[in-house]
Amino acid sequence: MTHNHPEASDAEPGPEARLSRLETQVGTLAEAVRALAHGLENIPSKDVPPEEAARGARLAHELLLSQGL
Repeated sequence: MTHNHPEASDAEPGPEARLSRLETQVGTLAEAVRALAHGLENIPSKDVPPEEAARGARLAHELLLSQGL
């Protein structure tokens, strides 16, 4: 009788691997939020170029894309 063992790549990741991936994703999301906040944190009464907000948004987007989120 032959037993079919799932290959490691076909098997669902274990709890430790899933937790590690989740921690990485949360870290990436936190970095993206920081980038957005930094781009928007200027004092409203000052004349701030709109490039600051755009740069923060672009950085946040790139961070999320780099992690496949």
